[in-house]
Amino acid sequence: MSQNRVHTAQNDYTDKGTLQINVTSTLGFFPVTDAKVTVTLSGEPDTVIEELETNQSGQTVEVELPAPPLDFSLEPGEEQPYADYNVTVTAPGYEPVVVEGVQVLPEVESVQPVSMIPREVETAPEEDILIPPHTLFYDYPPKIEEDEVKPMDDDGEIVLSRVVVPETIVVHDGLPNDASAPNYYVPYRDYIKNVASSEIYATWPEQTIYANVLAIMSFTLNRVYTEWYRNQGKNFTITSSTAYDQKWMRGRNIYSNISYLVDTVFANYLSRPGIRQPIFTSYCNGTTVTCNGLSQWGSKYLGDQGYSAIEIIRYYYGSNMYINTAVGVSGVPSSWPGYNLTVGSSGDKVRQIQMQLNRIAQNYPAIPTVSVDGIFGQRTAEAVRSFQRIFGLPVSGIVDYPTWYKISAVYVAVSRLSEPGT
Repeated sequence: MSQNRVHTAQNDYTDKGTLQINVTSTLGFFPVTDAKVTVTLSGEPDTVIEELETNQSGQTVEVELPAPPLDFSLEPGEEQPYADYNVTVTAPGYEPVVVEGVQVLPEVESVQPVSMIPREVETAPEEDILIPPHTLFYDYPPKIEEDEVKPMDDDGEIVLSRVVVPETIVVHDGLPNDASAPNYYVPYRDYIKNVASSEIYATWPEQTIYANVLAIMSFTLNRVYTEWYRNQGKNFTITSSTAYDQKWMRGRNIYSNISYLVDTVFANYLSRPGIRQPIFTSYCNGTTVTCNGLSQWGSKYLGDQGYSAIEIIRYYYGSNMYINTAVGVSGVPSSWPGYNLTVGSSGDKVRQIQMQLNRIAQNYPAIPTVSVDGIFGQRTAEAVRSFQRIFGLPVSGIVDYPTWYKISAVYVAVSRLSEPGT
């Protein structure tokens, strides 16, 4: 930690946040049932806070954990606004996993994903996951300024002809020229959720979070669309360096409100009239670092005043910035039909969802199987509710935009149809 930052003593943890641990196998997208989960306070490994066990969906119950006062995350300050916990997971037939530095914010739900390697898989033992400090509570290198619109090729065309949400982002976990740094294949939405959870506080106003997520997605899609690093001979999409890109933290916990918002708006990005490529949206914390883009703390204060996400965006980037939508989403069987599926709906789209839910239920038996008849009845609604309950969506029994794409993503994962790529 930088010397001017201080940890809050545990006995000053006056508030509480919630944490759930979701455990899956690296060998196929299977939940790990009956895993033993131990939660300890970082720095005090012998002091057990919680002992938990996963259910048939590989999930623990949500537990309340002590956290610092909410006010610490609502103003810049010297006190750490989140509590650090360590999570240890063991299960028969799997290599144990330790995650250090799980960040629990007050009054916010979060999920800690854990991926376990089966012992029969011949691979090097998994290193402990160490979640580094949040970017707003540590002096990371400031971003190097770049033009918000990248130069085109001589023929006037950029590398890609249209903006498509990629299935996977290849994250280089280090500086661009550090050949020793590993690359990680990360689903696009998981990448955005991770960066947002690492760059801003989930306790902030919803419209502030939306504005920051828009900036993060547009930044990312500019890297994808221009093939920025590929054109430099690199084999990755983006880095985890704050000097060059955005902070991505391997294995970190994700805040539930950020997760749902990303699921709802993940195809959005920022545009200017007459410019095809997503805008390269610079941003900084606005306190220790200033820039020609969005101020994270400044956006928080605008959210406090009731500014909408687009008003916050235009405050920092100008009045001609607008929210655009990608023309396609890679890696899904088919796009959202444009309307919700609910009790009384019928047709091929319902049949497709029923088929996908039945396949997912082979891995997640808490989801009831349904007749693939193209008729959205009560049993299909219950299967949707079970799916939503397991995968962190509002439990409505309605297949809306975020539920459609979440079902699609999980279906692809359990079917092993997904191939690494960018």
